[in-house]
Amino acid sequence: ETEELNNLCELLAAKDFQTQMEGVDLLLDHCKSNPHFISTNIVQIFDIFVLRLQDYHKKVKQKALEALALMIPMLRDALHPVLVSLVTAATDNLNSKHLRIHAA
Repeated sequence: ETEELNNLCELLAAKDFQTQMEGVDLLLDHCKSNPHFISTNIVQIFDIFVLRLQDYHKKVKQKALEALALMIPMLRDALHPVLVSLVTAATDNLNSKHLRIHAA
């Protein structure tokens, strides 16, 4: 499990946008297949994931916002420790001039 966590965090924190997008996909897959794993490590994972919600690369930001919308019902109460940072990052995107980001 530690190796899975490290791999996920490395992908989310990568420098290039394609690897970051792979990390977002992997996070969403883990939320679907093993929400307990994500819930147990929520602060560590979402400290990095929030950065993807604020990413300068539009594709990464859009993918992260769309993934977040799918993750919320899966993780529900487990999100409490990271709720403030998630809401702040998500609402910052409401002012986006990029229509897909604003919609996500």
